[in-house]
Amino acid sequence: MSNSPLVTVFGSLHYDIMVDAPDRPRKGETVTGHAWHPKCGGKGGNQAISAARAGVRAAMIGAVGDDDFGSALLANLTCAGVDHSCVRVAQNTVSGMSVAIFDAEGDYGAVIVSGSNLTLGEADIASASEVVAQTAVLLLQNEVPEAANIAAARAVKTRGGRVVLNAAPARKLSNDLIALVDILIVNAIEVEFLAGMAVVETLDGAAQAARRLVDLCPTAIVTAGGEGVACCDRSGEAFALPAIPVKVVSTHGAGDEFVGALAAALASGQAMRPALAAANAASAVLVSTPEAERI
Repeated sequence: MSNSPLVTVFGSLHYDIMVDAPDRPRKGETVTGHAWHPKCGGKGGNQAISAARAGVRAAMIGAVGDDDFGSALLANLTCAGVDHSCVRVAQNTVSGMSVAIFDAEGDYGAVIVSGSNLTLGEADIASASEVVAQTAVLLLQNEVPEAANIAAARAVKTRGGRVVLNAAPARKLSNDLIALVDILIVNAIEVEFLAGMAVVETLDGAAQAARRLVDLCPTAIVTAGGEGVACCDRSGEAFALPAIPVKVVSTHGAGDEFVGALAAALASGQAMRPALAAANAASAVLVSTPEAERI
């Protein structure tokens, strides 16, 4: 197992407070909820756990605070089988956290407080040199400083690994980072920000967006929620896979599940189309499973 492909996630860890309510509040409105529960998350942590669940070795490079939330986040990575030896405990700093409010349809809105995630930098990459050297696929997101993402991408590319950027949440990407990305993954909202297109609502629209985004990086993947996913590379080949029909219980975490499962499949040597099919299937299972029953 120690010689099997390694997916390394460099990114965020958040302790999430999940609130169930009949609707999400409008500005100035108070809504009475009916339940809440804690969940360990952050896009980075979620994607690392997804990769491990898909059956590959997964490691996390990140930072938590020296608080109860940080202890819970580390324990959760241990339970999920994710190597967190390169997750630093930042002294006198709070852990990242979020509050997510779910409505009756299972959609949600969230607020995050980044905390310790904003302390990540080149020193964290340098101290993780052994993990970096073994990395087949590196996963990045936009919940940590971009300079830190650039340092991680450079270190992995130098050693022959592949760099995947899930450009979420949407923010401007520097040319330095874009030049290091092999695969860019965005959702319908992020396409509007990066490609200057209207929000993608169909598979055809996702394919058009993917074609435009290959100007930025060699391969672009655009997820379109319940419609499915489209992919294009610089050879000009574009294809789309429809979503697997399921009864949706909650969409929370679906994007991270997709990204982690895709990275696991790619690290295991699968070509892009079967890797996307595996990620599609993993997302379908997740959104049809109640939050409290997810492992």
